[in-house]
Amino acid sequence: MPPHSPPSPATDWHAQELLLMREVMRLIGRSLAPGLVLREMLHLMSELLGLNRGRIVLVDAAPTAPAGAPRTASIQHAYGLTQAEVQRGCYAWGEGITGRVLATGQPAIVQDIDAEPLFLARAVERSQLPPETVAFIALPIEVNNAPIGVLACHRIRSRQRHLNDDLAVLRVLATLVGQLLQLEALVAEQTRQLQARNAVLANALNTKSARYGLIGSSPPLLQALSELERVSQTQATVLLLGQSGTGKELFARAVHLASGRRDRPFIKVNCSAIPDALFESELFGYEKGAFTGASTARAGWFEQADSGTIFLDEIGELPLALQSKLLRTLQEGTLVRLGGQREVKVNVRLVAATHRDLAADVEAGRFRQDLYYRLHVIPIHLPSLAERREDIRALALHFVSRANQAHQRNVNLSPDALARLEEHPWPGNIRELGNVIERLVLLTNDTLVTRAELDRFLPAASVPLPSPPAPQPPATTGATAQSAAAPAPLVRDYAPAQSHSVLVLQTALAEHHGNQSRAAQSLGLTLRQFSYRLRKAGLK
Repeated sequence: MPPHSPPSPATDWHAQELLLMREVMRLIGRSLAPGLVLREMLHLMSELLGLNRGRIVLVDAAPTAPAGAPRTASIQHAYGLTQAEVQRGCYAWGEGITGRVLATGQPAIVQDIDAEPLFLARAVERSQLPPETVAFIALPIEVNNAPIGVLACHRIRSRQRHLNDDLAVLRVLATLVGQLLQLEALVAEQTRQLQARNAVLANALNTKSARYGLIGSSPPLLQALSELERVSQTQATVLLLGQSGTGKELFARAVHLASGRRDRPFIKVNCSAIPDALFESELFGYEKGAFTGASTARAGWFEQADSGTIFLDEIGELPLALQSKLLRTLQEGTLVRLGGQREVKVNVRLVAATHRDLAADVEAGRFRQDLYYRLHVIPIHLPSLAERREDIRALALHFVSRANQAHQRNVNLSPDALARLEEHPWPGNIRELGNVIERLVLLTNDTLVTRAELDRFLPAASVPLPSPPAPQPPATTGATAQSAAAPAPLVRDYAPAQSHSVLVLQTALAEHHGNQSRAAQSLGLTLRQFSYRLRKAGLK
């Protein structure tokens, strides 16, 4: 930009104004960096219009200031001021002419700074100004109709130019400064959000624990994965322990994929979803004519998993009568179909899982001790989501991406929404997180979900799943002392038919994807009790 000489009395002021505006717009088109654009704008105000010592005063950002502390503003951009003068240009809210413009949002015109008691002459001392009459003009810089700064300058009154013309140009420039600063703030915020999102995505893509479909890099998860890989090549039984919703099925499949049986069948069986009367036929198969309706023979799950892996989820729900038969199959590698006579040899790797305390069930007589020891060869604890909070962001983004693809949506989570997910207790663990994300993707109206919007989809209070009642030792008398060691039957507290509302039943079914057995378990009911309440409520 070539230097401009001060205008003469015969200067075409209109041409000078157009030149100033054209040069400012050219600078904005080349760069949105406000430092460069604003300093050159103040330079042009001085060179072309004689509005000298221009300065832009902006509100100081003080995030650590205590509540109620006085607000301040200081000179951030200037032309014609020394460094010492810029540093002195700090004003409290309402202090002097500049502080009053900030507080009221109204422009101020001082015709003679020597005659105005409110004029502070703080930044530039009077001795540094021309001896003639000097005016001072200050206009508010606004963003969203709120003052965030002041555009101010000195003006020599002896100039051959109308004051109203200077005011008109300064109003346009003050509006332009506000828009430029607002645009800079928006770009900076979007850049921060994109950087945070890219960092999370890069971490999710590069993490070692993306193996086998397991997302995360927390130490508890990596510890469980390390134990899993160390035992995967053996034939030992693996028992997965942990709360409901921690991903036991994914871990069981990981054991299978990491073993030499990866190309053979992987059969998963949910023991809590099989009625007691069908357990034996489902697990071990049946022969033709074994019961009414058995018109053909059928291989059970163990035979179908031959040479592969069988995953028995919620094995603590296995009836006592079948536990001895399962133990024999595990020890001898043979089974007998229901209604059959011959033994069938099977070669199966067993992975079992439970959220129950099997040791307590053994003491209470609800689980066979010998089967417990047979299963408890390689126990692996699966961490709850509360134990691996650093994985929540990667898991949430994974679920968002999956839900977006499944439902043709384009929903993203802001950094503050991801932080809110990390604060939630998640009693339902990964399953609850996945359900919340899918519900959010389906129901939100926003493309970028903020913390406030996310709160609508989080439960107001998190209630952990009920634990099994503590076993009560049976009272023994002289007549019953001989039978005191017999296994005690599993007794549930009586619950009236109206114990759960229709909303509670519907919510439990939705949380467990229509699985009545798991929904019943989450409410502390048997499957029969749960089905009866569904019928009474007209839901079945």
